[in-house]
Amino acid sequence: MEMEKPLRERLVDIGVELVTTEGSAPVGLREIARRAGVSHGAPRRYFPTHQALLSAIAQRGFEDLGARCVAAIADSASPRAQLRAVARVYVGYALEHRGMFELMFRHDLLDSVANGDGERHLRKATLPLFERVVALVAQCQAESNTAHRPGTTHGTVPTRVAVPTPTVTAAALWANLHGIAQLWAWGSLQLAIGASPPDDTDGTPDDDLLEPLITAVLTAHLGTGA
Repeated sequence: MEMEKPLRERLVDIGVELVTTEGSAPVGLREIARRAGVSHGAPRRYFPTHQALLSAIAQRGFEDLGARCVAAIADSASPRAQLRAVARVYVGYALEHRGMFELMFRHDLLDSVANGDGERHLRKATLPLFERVVALVAQCQAESNTAHRPGTTHGTVPTRVAVPTPTVTAAALWANLHGIAQLWAWGSLQLAIGASPPDDTDGTPDDDLLEPLITAVLTAHLGTGA
């Protein structure tokens, strides 16, 4: 017989389900307690504030997104192909799980203190995925420098332009992808590129629309490449 999960995990599970199906608005301590079949004061043993509960739920979102990215790059050989895979997952997750994605990037949560059990700040939950992107950007930049170093091409070597650090490039790339997801969710991007109006779709762009956008982002920040 499968053992029942500890109450704290059950409460977070219920919160995740609520955010996924109904958005973050109805996710309160009392409603989660009701669905868990416990007293309305029981959740406060683990989450002294509503903010602490939402932070724990958002943490699950980052874990889910990170796991999806790891799975997506498993079959991609080159760093650029891995970045493309991560970009697809990021935008796709943002549009398919809007409630959770919005919760993950709530500024009031990102600036909150750690939960009572010592759990790290929610802000830090973004670091593993971002650090992976930084590492992939660094590999792409290294490969580009090797391919275009002086002496490998004929003719005059062009004046070299200072290349942003991998961290800065990764941050700009992340911001670009986040903007694509947000503008698409608002319906603004569809209007700009002549795609179907938001009311005529499920909100998620198909590959014919998503791929050119991702290609443009990678090209803008990394130059042309395979």
